[in-house]
Amino acid sequence: MLLVMYLVYALVLSIALRAKGLATPIAEGEPTPPSVERRVTRVLVIGATGGTGRQLVAQALERGYDVTALARNPAALDLTHPRLHVVRGNVLDPASLDEAARGQDAVLCALGHKKFFPPNRILSEGTRNLLRAMATQQVGRLVCETALGLGDSAGRGGLYYTFFVIPVILPAYFWDKTRQERLIAESRLEWIIVRPGSLTNGARRGRYRHGGSIGSFLWTVRISRADVADFMLNQLTDDTYLRLAPGVSW
Repeated sequence: MLLVMYLVYALVLSIALRAKGLATPIAEGEPTPPSVERRVTRVLVIGATGGTGRQLVAQALERGYDVTALARNPAALDLTHPRLHVVRGNVLDPASLDEAARGQDAVLCALGHKKFFPPNRILSEGTRNLLRAMATQQVGRLVCETALGLGDSAGRGGLYYTFFVIPVILPAYFWDKTRQERLIAESRLEWIIVRPGSLTNGARRGRYRHGGSIGSFLWTVRISRADVADFMLNQLTDDTYLRLAPGVSW
């Protein structure tokens, strides 16, 4: 009886994440150039000391961008480079976000935290502050990492995530991610939400699948943080998924 109740709870949560999350029609096909010619040279990385964030910083520098990294503890980002500027700040502090966003061409957001319990709004409130700062500083494009399992990708993380990881470990975290995605979608920015599968610390392959049908209802799909960063950086100058939320996995 308890098992049945648990399975019902997990299914109801997955249905709720789909109903309350973001649903977007997903384009499939070859990369398309930006509708308005732009030159992106300066990027701000949010969540720079996390796994994906570190990859974003390193790979953005490899591509020749001038990078500003927002970090609560700048020393935690063990990386130095002539084109890297590390700013001490917190996404829950609007003033520090406003300063970090000044003069940027685009923002790469890999915001995350490990405060899974009790429920909180760190992701959504931090994103709300970021959106305000971008509007104030007239930063046009946001590429934000969330996760498979939200909105119209609900259940696509595989049975292990649908029936254990999300309902047991991450229910509040994923619920706040639905708020985060909604806030982004309601903004007037040029936004692209990237939903990766289960993240690994593997090497960058440079080959992965992306689009609206990514994931599996049975098996856990994976991708390295390095490849997620590679895909996110591609979105800075590609309009294929503009105002859409593609999944990405190997």
